[in-house]
Amino acid sequence: MSARDKILGKLRAAQARPLPNPDDAVVAHYASLPRTAQDQLAQEFAEKITAWHAEVHTVPRGQWVDKLKDIVAEKGIRTLLYPPAKAHGKALEASGVAGLKPYDRPIDEWKQELFEGVDAAITGTRGAIAETGTLIVWPDADEPRLMSLVPPIHIALVDADTIVPTLYDAITAQGWSQGLPTNALLITGPSKTADIQQTLAYGAHGPKELIVLLLTGEASQ
Repeated sequence: MSARDKILGKLRAAQARPLPNPDDAVVAHYASLPRTAQDQLAQEFAEKITAWHAEVHTVPRGQWVDKLKDIVAEKGIRTLLYPPAKAHGKALEASGVAGLKPYDRPIDEWKQELFEGVDAAITGTRGAIAETGTLIVWPDADEPRLMSLVPPIHIALVDADTIVPTLYDAITAQGWSQGLPTNALLITGPSKTADIQQTLAYGAHGPKELIVLLLTGEASQ
């Protein structure tokens, strides 16, 4: 067994360690801050993430697939990567959306196709943060992180009821201390960099477009 195999074996066998609870001072600090009203969180989130160059569409929960069909047509998306084991993936399979491609095998078996032959991917989210306009993406084996990091267009489903005021609220309300995935992704707009002359440029690496379907119980705007 190589040294690499030994290290990987130890990592796989290790028990996930729960995060420590925040101390009383941290709890008191966040409790003292002004809070956005619950019924305004979705609006604040949409405004903030739009400011970071994301495209947001507010749609009723039962109509997101119809909106997705419009987006696929408008953007000229020929190949849409989706997770067949997830509820939203099953909904897509029954919808007749054109160009669907399931993520259904290990990356090593089709790496070139994933990196060169996929126009867009759709993922769910664990929620979102209103204060910064940030998506919380919780990858797993059925919906790995590359789905939101590799294709040129990332389409994300966000239920308005899962939006929280701050990152602290997400960590505490969602019980992050009980265990984290290999990578918990916080996504605020499409990919960007300021490495060149400290000038902010979008689409430098990763998705060039981020499209958010904000699911509510209200009529679409």
